[in-house]
Amino acid sequence: MSAPAPLPDAMLRSAQADGLTATRGAAFRSVAFVGEHSQLLDVLATDGVYPLRGTLEVREADGRDRVAHGPPRGQVFLDHRALVGLGVRPGQTIQIGGRDLVVAAELLRQPDGGELFALAPRALMNLDDANDAGLLSVGSRARHRLLVSGPAAAVAAWRGDLEGSDLPAGAELITPEKMQERMRTAFDRASAFLRLTALLSALLAGVAIALAAARYARRKAGEVALLRALGTPRRRVAALLVTTLAALALPAAALGMAIALGLAQGAWYFARQLFDNIPTTLPLGPAFAAAAMGLAVLAGFALPPLVRLAEVPPVAVFRESMQRRVRRFDVLYLVPLVTAVLLVWVQSDSAKLAGILAATLAGVAVVAALLSALLLVIARRVAPGAHPALRLGLAALARRRGLSLVQATALSLGLCALLLLAVVAPSLLEGWRRELPADTPNWFALNLQDDQREAFTKALGDMGASRTNMMPLAVGKLTAINGKPIDSIAFANDDAKDSADRQLRLSWAAELPPSNQVVEGTWAGPSPSQAEVSVDTSWRDRYQLKIGDTLSFEVGEGTLDAKVSSVRKVDWSSFRVNFFLMLDPAHADQLPHTWLTSFYLPRGRGDQLAKVSRDFGNLSLIDVDALLDRVREIVDRVSGAVRWVLGFSLLAGALVLAAALAASAQERRKEAALLRTLGATRAQLRAAAACEFALLGLVAGLTAALGALGAGLWLGNAVFRIENFVPPLWPLIGAAALAAFVVMAIGLFGTRKVVRTSPMALLREG
Repeated sequence: MSAPAPLPDAMLRSAQADGLTATRGAAFRSVAFVGEHSQLLDVLATDGVYPLRGTLEVREADGRDRVAHGPPRGQVFLDHRALVGLGVRPGQTIQIGGRDLVVAAELLRQPDGGELFALAPRALMNLDDANDAGLLSVGSRARHRLLVSGPAAAVAAWRGDLEGSDLPAGAELITPEKMQERMRTAFDRASAFLRLTALLSALLAGVAIALAAARYARRKAGEVALLRALGTPRRRVAALLVTTLAALALPAAALGMAIALGLAQGAWYFARQLFDNIPTTLPLGPAFAAAAMGLAVLAGFALPPLVRLAEVPPVAVFRESMQRRVRRFDVLYLVPLVTAVLLVWVQSDSAKLAGILAATLAGVAVVAALLSALLLVIARRVAPGAHPALRLGLAALARRRGLSLVQATALSLGLCALLLLAVVAPSLLEGWRRELPADTPNWFALNLQDDQREAFTKALGDMGASRTNMMPLAVGKLTAINGKPIDSIAFANDDAKDSADRQLRLSWAAELPPSNQVVEGTWAGPSPSQAEVSVDTSWRDRYQLKIGDTLSFEVGEGTLDAKVSSVRKVDWSSFRVNFFLMLDPAHADQLPHTWLTSFYLPRGRGDQLAKVSRDFGNLSLIDVDALLDRVREIVDRVSGAVRWVLGFSLLAGALVLAAALAASAQERRKEAALLRTLGATRAQLRAAAACEFALLGLVAGLTAALGALGAGLWLGNAVFRIENFVPPLWPLIGAAALAAFVVMAIGLFGTRKVVRTSPMALLREG
């Protein structure tokens, strides 16, 4: 809760009564003095409970880093810029608000205090010291706040009580989502990455379950036929099969929950040794949700073949061909498809991501089936004149036409999901990381005048700054749209009205700036015949503008009428200087303006930057290092999470391969027995199996690589919005070739026992 006046004690007591931890604070600006030196500071005054989340990191006078809480009375923490600007070190004394305070340590990192964009050096002092110094008295420009944390349900209840009551004048309820709005793109991307990897892993498991269940149903067809011949009703058989599945699934789900919670609790325990304010126990809700999802995947993919198994007729005891007769329950094979679609839809939380995944997997399945069907047609024509081993392999594929199609489709889906996880996802993360290179501009300078540009550019060069970019900045106000005054226009939403009442930042350039893309109209260029303006897509939507509309601006004491010539899509996550409105240079150069400069300055140049700040006293320097560090931290954490999920996904992928290749194991045993009886050697059988599995692997690898390539292009541009992203081609090509080899190797490994066993033993087993 944030307000311009101290928040009532009743609000603090209500939070504590609800079992929440709370801390008070106030943010304001004040000037610190040390002898003849002075420095404007962004000050956060807080109590000893702060921070509630994260860690407050400081460096003491002896150079040791430690985790701290709010400073005690008589002490203050200063960041490096403040220490340099005041010319002090930890242990020395400064004066804020007429009170002498000892600099106890250098402030390294604040988890939630201070803005991510630092306009002035930061200081952290005791709340009681600020009150005693009169810094928070009536009329001060401080922003008072009350932070609370605790169990999610308790926080939600406290928040609901506040939203249903009359808040103090000017008070605002601030949520973590609102505070992190500046990093919305980073959080959205992180969420999409994690959802993508989890979904692909779940779908891989579903494919493996479906294949295993289908094989189980074929193996049990004889037993079920015998039960039916002995008079067991169809419903009783179905109930027995479902009960068997539940008897396996429920203990497995419980064991999985126990293992996951145990590992997570161990990690929680070690984290509590390093950080404060971490809950002692894990919430059970996510574990039950994960178990429910696993059971849903199992039921959706395993029940159809089991329910169909209950339809095996009694006569199948004597006629094996009756076991494969198509039944009305085949419509249940739509259940896995519906389960997969619902899983993607519910868990993706994004219609676009769900659509891309669903379309990709459906496309892979269709292409795999078509390529497999084409391979079977070719097999029939080529087999008679081919090498004996290849002829046997092609004949085996053609004999098991339906099973070959199922195997190729399942392998393609599994390999596509694996390629998305193992090749495309890391390249997407690397593309995201490349958007924030090490020399991304981390400083902005405001209020630079025309006659200071040359000297300031030289000063930046002397400091070792790079990637310097200067753009003009004019401050104005929107007064009319198509000649109609703003005050007389009835806007559809309050946001448009509020935005129109505020000051606008205008800029201009001859060339289209980076991170901007014209989506409608044409860029004005350096010298159009009449004043033109390019607007951001959000401005177009907010004010319902179209090409050719006229916007009237008041800048300084003058006015300017500009025609909307283009609409731009701006990448606001690029950390470049961007504007909602951009004029053409020919008509804007004469407007009163200053310059906005962005540049990259390596860390550890605080002394030189402090001197530049003193030489150019009118400049406002903005540090965005904290924001860049947090975005990079998000990328690193997502990368770590993706690597963990990838490990589980590789296991699921191995299960898919094994289940797909084992699907024809029983038929292959009978064929091997017959061929061995007719004189086929072990070498011939191995060569035939190698040709069969290599062809299956080639179809699956090629289809999966094409699917992963298309999905990667689609995801990179439509979901993650990574500019000019192209999945790595050679790794995908190599993965397709490797897939053919792996499928062949696993297939040969699975047939080694059949090849080594005598024909008589195989016939007896059959």
